[in-house]
Amino acid sequence: MPTTSTLEQIKLRRPHLEHLRELRKRLVAFLFPGASDAWLAVLRIGLGLQMVLICLSMRRDWGHLFGRSGGVWINRDLLEALLTAQAPFVPRFGWLLSLGDQFGIKDETVLSGAWICLLLAACCLLVGFCCRTSAILAWFLQQCAVNSGGLLTYGMDNFTAIGLFYLMLAPFPDRYCFDRYIWKSPIKDRHLHGFFRRALQLHLCIIYFFAGLAKFLGSGWWNGENLWMALTRPPFNVLPDHLIMSFHWVLPIAGIAVCFLEIGYPFFIWPKRTRLLWLVSVIAMHVGIGLTMGLYLFALIMIILNIAAFGPGTLFSESTKPAAAELSEPQAKV
Repeated sequence: MPTTSTLEQIKLRRPHLEHLRELRKRLVAFLFPGASDAWLAVLRIGLGLQMVLICLSMRRDWGHLFGRSGGVWINRDLLEALLTAQAPFVPRFGWLLSLGDQFGIKDETVLSGAWICLLLAACCLLVGFCCRTSAILAWFLQQCAVNSGGLLTYGMDNFTAIGLFYLMLAPFPDRYCFDRYIWKSPIKDRHLHGFFRRALQLHLCIIYFFAGLAKFLGSGWWNGENLWMALTRPPFNVLPDHLIMSFHWVLPIAGIAVCFLEIGYPFFIWPKRTRLLWLVSVIAMHVGIGLTMGLYLFALIMIILNIAAFGPGTLFSESTKPAAAELSEPQAKV
C-alpha cells in the first residue's frame, strides 16, 4: 500500500505530467497535421516539368559537359578525382562510363543513354507513371550531372535535388497520378501527407531565414551594390546597363526588401493573416529574379517548392477528406 507521503508526491507530479502530455499532443498535432495530397501533386508535376526543361536545355551540350574525349569544356576526370577524395560514394558519371567500358560501350552511347533515361524519368513524373522509381532514377542521374559538372552548377541544381529527394520518400500516389488508375492504389493517410508537407515547410523556413540573415550581415544589400553586380555581370546582364542606371535608386530598396522577405519568411508564412501576402511576395521575388537575370529554371524550382509547401489552402482550396472512390466498402456503408 502506498504511504501518505507517496500519494502526496504523486499529486504534486500530476500537473507536470499533464503539462508534458499536452506538449506532446501539440507536437504530434504540429508534425502530423491532416493534409490532402495536393502538395504532392504540385511537387511531382512541377519537378517533372523542371527536369524536362533541364534536359532540353542541356541536350546540345551534354557530350561537351560530361565526355572525356577531346573537345570537352571541363576536365570531368579532374573534378571527379577531387570529388572522390572528399566523398567517394557521391554519384557521378564516371561510374556509368567505367561500367560501359566493361561491356565495350562507347562514352557517347553511355552519355546519350543517361540523357534519354533522365528525360524519360522526368516525363514519367510529369504524368505520374512509376513515380517512386522515376524519382529515384531522376535524382541519381541529376546528381551524376551535378557532381560531374561541378564548375557549372548553381543553386537551382541544389534545390532541384531537394525536391527530388522529397519525391523519393513521398507517400505516393496522389489522386492525379497515372499509377493510381493502373494499380488501383489508395491514397495514403492524410496525416502522413501532413508530415511530409510539414517537413518541406520547415526546410524552406530554415533556408530562407539563414539566406536572409547572411544578406543582412553585409552592406551590399543595403546600398544596392550586390544587386548592381548581379544585374550587370555576364551572363546575368539581361537588362541593359543604361536602364539599370536610370533606376539605380530602386536597387537599395529592392535589396532591403529581399532581405526582409527572406528573414521574415518563417515568421510571416505561418499566420493565416499574413501567409497569402508573404507567399505571393516571395513568388513575385523569384519571378523578378527569373526575368531580370535570366535564371528561369532557378525561379521555377523555387516557385514549385513554395507552392507545394504553402499553396494548398492558401492559393487554392484543398480538402483533407478522402475522395469517395478512396473509401473502402465497409467505410462507405457506415
